[in-house]
Amino acid sequence: MDINEELAKAQVLVEALPYIQKFNRKIIVVKYGGSAMVDEELKRKVIQDVVLLKLVGFKPIIVHGGGKEISKWVTKSGMEPRFVNGLRVTDEPTMEIAEMVLNKVNKSLVSLIEELGVKACGISGKDGGMLKVEKKFSGGEDIGYVGEITDVDTTLVTSLLKDDFLPVICPIGYDDEFHSYNINADDAACAIARAVSAEKLAFLTDIEGVYKDYNDKNTLISELSVSEARELLNGGTIGGGMLPKLNNCIDAIENGVSRVHILDGRIPHCLLLEIFTNKGIGTAILGDNSERFFTTNI
Repeated sequence: MDINEELAKAQVLVEALPYIQKFNRKIIVVKYGGSAMVDEELKRKVIQDVVLLKLVGFKPIIVHGGGKEISKWVTKSGMEPRFVNGLRVTDEPTMEIAEMVLNKVNKSLVSLIEELGVKACGISGKDGGMLKVEKKFSGGEDIGYVGEITDVDTTLVTSLLKDDFLPVICPIGYDDEFHSYNINADDAACAIARAVSAEKLAFLTDIEGVYKDYNDKNTLISELSVSEARELLNGGTIGGGMLPKLNNCIDAIENGVSRVHILDGRIPHCLLLEIFTNKGIGTAILGDNSERFFTTNI
């Protein structure tokens, strides 16, 4: 036995202790998407992370997408996936495929969690009337059955947490006429995190975090206040998929979520590295008056 190796393991646990104490019994919402959902090895590691969070006292909720899988099945069905301003155009046949695929993904995640000895329950936003929506337009254009969340009923998810289940939620909701709508998974995760007053919201993405200058990989920002995030948005250096994500983060913080993390889901065990280590690996967005672990160069 290498005693130094064993001591290093002990040091990791000691470093994690204050975070375990601080967030014990607190809700953390994990928005699961990107490459970490496609690569089977990464998928298993993400689920291991979430299960560990559960077993050390957190109350995790997974909200997942399935965009790449939906596109694959739309193509297999002889249709062409279409997007307007980054939002999938969802006609009736596409909606049918999206709901089928998301439910399939949902149950595969439940199986992985249950394999690791934790009780999980896979639901959609339709269950218990959790996610109520209205039709969403993209730049004034009708993009079909894409929903904008108007209300979150937390009755079911709160009951699952109380009974020690790990909820796994796919982003499908109802409108007032009980038509099914596809919902952007980032939007769903934010709305659910706000409604349950989550301590943390973590986005698993395909980028390392937020950069001051995206073209300079040395400008990764470890911590970002809401005011600093607004400055970045107004500065025009943030583009692409990060723009709505950062707006979602600001919205979540201003509606009671204590801390939002943007993480690279391609890094194995990224959740544990960000939440349980002093350095962290992604970008944490926090309220202007929140305790900070780092100083930033914004």
